[in-house]
Amino acid sequence: MLNLIQKDDLNEYTRPSQWVDYETPEIQKKALELSQDMDGPEMVENIYNFVRDEIDHSRDVGQDMVTFKASEVLKEGHGICFAKSNLLAALLRFMGIPTGFCYQRLVHEDRFLVHGLNAVYIMDKWVRIDARGNYQDIDAQFSMDKEKLAFPIQEDGEEDYPYIYSNPHSRVIEVMVRSRTVEEAYRNIPTSLTY
Repeated sequence: MLNLIQKDDLNEYTRPSQWVDYETPEIQKKALELSQDMDGPEMVENIYNFVRDEIDHSRDVGQDMVTFKASEVLKEGHGICFAKSNLLAALLRFMGIPTGFCYQRLVHEDRFLVHGLNAVYIMDKWVRIDARGNYQDIDAQFSMDKEKLAFPIQEDGEEDYPYIYSNPHSRVIEVMVRSRTVEEAYRNIPTSLTY
């Protein structure tokens, strides 16, 4: 398992932000609904499964509208990996679970691009989880013991970035905010991140 590096004070992973806007009533209502009579890993897994399975990946379902802010992703019911990671972070942070942002560099359609996922701090350790959505050969799962991400590193040049950020990376934000369509976002996703 990758040795994860916490980049900020743990409290920074529980705060709301412009993109992780868990102050909105819709986010709070959904988080409470999904966590009813649960806590710890069971609650995290239930919230994770909701984002992975009930919020569509925009490309999988042919949606071209760009969503990014957590409340917008919940309202529209779809988003790409970066958007879904914002929603997952908002729901978990509202429930008091420190949640950060992680990235991978992957080969996609014959070129490199950055992929976004989350890490949660639970039972005194960070665990990476990927709510991208299972589709065709993708089979991401919640696991406290062994990572089961959507995209294990396989190709030369692919990379797991070990850092856990309290906010989405600035280059990701820039692309998502500027893009008018999902396809435009995909064309502009960074091919790598420098740290």
